[in-house]
Amino acid sequence: MADSTGFLKYDRALPPRRPVDVRIMDWKDVYLTRETGEDEVFPVGAVRQQAARCMDCGIPFCHHGCPLGNLIPEWNDLARRDDWGDAIERLHATNNFPEFTGKLCPAPCEGSCVLNLQESPVTIKQIEWEIIDQAFQRDLVTPQPAQERTGKKVAVVGSGPAGLAAAQQLTRAGHEVTVFERADRIGGLLRYGIPEFKMEKAVLDRRLDQMRAEGTRFVTGVEVGGSGADDLSVDQLRGDFDAVVLAGGATVGRDLPAPGRELAGIHLAMDYLPYGNLQALGELDSPPIDAHGKHVVIIGGGDTGADCLGTAHRQGAASVAQLEIMPAPPGSRAQDNPWPTYPMVMRVSSAHEEGGERLYSVNTERFLDDGQGNVRALLLHEVERVDGRFTKIEGSERELPADLVFLAMGFTGAQREGLVEGLGVEVTDRGNIARDGDFMSTVPGVFVAGDIGRGQSLIVWAIAEGRSAAGAVDAWLTGAASELPRPVTPTAVALR
Repeated sequence: MADSTGFLKYDRALPPRRPVDVRIMDWKDVYLTRETGEDEVFPVGAVRQQAARCMDCGIPFCHHGCPLGNLIPEWNDLARRDDWGDAIERLHATNNFPEFTGKLCPAPCEGSCVLNLQESPVTIKQIEWEIIDQAFQRDLVTPQPAQERTGKKVAVVGSGPAGLAAAQQLTRAGHEVTVFERADRIGGLLRYGIPEFKMEKAVLDRRLDQMRAEGTRFVTGVEVGGSGADDLSVDQLRGDFDAVVLAGGATVGRDLPAPGRELAGIHLAMDYLPYGNLQALGELDSPPIDAHGKHVVIIGGGDTGADCLGTAHRQGAASVAQLEIMPAPPGSRAQDNPWPTYPMVMRVSSAHEEGGERLYSVNTERFLDDGQGNVRALLLHEVERVDGRFTKIEGSERELPADLVFLAMGFTGAQREGLVEGLGVEVTDRGNIARDGDFMSTVPGVFVAGDIGRGQSLIVWAIAEGRSAAGAVDAWLTGAASELPRPVTPTAVALR
């Protein structure tokens, strides 16, 4: 162990977020960066001090919390020693994109950190971000092109974290990889789902530059299996490529078929968030869905709902309320949620810190009309759990004003129309594409990675599945054991 008393000498500390009244006036990262004064209040030395808190446990439970198998105690100690070159080598050994996870992952590794027995885990996520940030600053992130080419061609459909991870691994293995994205830019949810204030798109673009230099080809504005003039048919896909990786995500949003759902002003979250990103980048002055001056209600208490919340704040909403049918989480672990499982406790995201009302144990009974076809309010009632089911509390009905409603209740699986139906792959009863133990669908040569096969999940699981699927594709194409790592199986689940 590098510093056997580090966890006793230093308290857990993180860099500060920018003041609320400042950050809601722009779309920049909510945290201070080196460009906005981080070094003045949280210098590199402070991060190294936090790394010294790592106990280098005999059994590192943080490994079990992360599906990527990150070598956390090793790179914690290398960061402590100011050895950023070896630290990024250890980090990249298991994670293609630590800058994405360092910003976006909810850090199940920290939930399973031994110090979380005292609810003060090592700041693993922040140390991870520091390592990759130092690596980019020091020009330690360079293209890693293949030494030999196999002559095999692989199509990756979808450019979110799973697709990008699979593409980078397969390109480095020597295959000719083309990534198809139906949007106008590469990135999937990283580009148009994650708000700029959570991860600036320059972070994504610099990694894509590395991938292009390694030989990965990106094609945008093309829907594989679509019927447009510029789209790629299923027959072309199978004819032009030796293997296909489906990494299109779980894109079908869960709807709320309550009376009044047809009223204007009610939208799925993913119909709203892309406009916010375009607005943040200065590419859209007047978004078609704009919260400015409106009473906004968000149905769904998860991360997507929080993204809508932060976006509405920056657009100048008059008020924002976020609804959740579940009861409020406890302030600390419940007895049935012991360490080292992920702590299901109350969290305050940066968006919640900025304002808005959080309502728990409520259900939307109907959407109310303003008489002109627009939503004007929600009729709510409170609920309680009876025999495992949510039951209305009689007499608890009330109206909640709403000019704009966003449905952020998760996703129900893969889009069936077009590619999935055209390929003829089997779909499970949960709406995901079925795959075997080698990530292959029911159609030979067609592999499945990420949310499109697993269902809605975390970014670390997407990257882990992309890496694992790449190993399976490589073995199938070459007919030999692959040297690419496979950190997870298709049926692996989070520590619980």
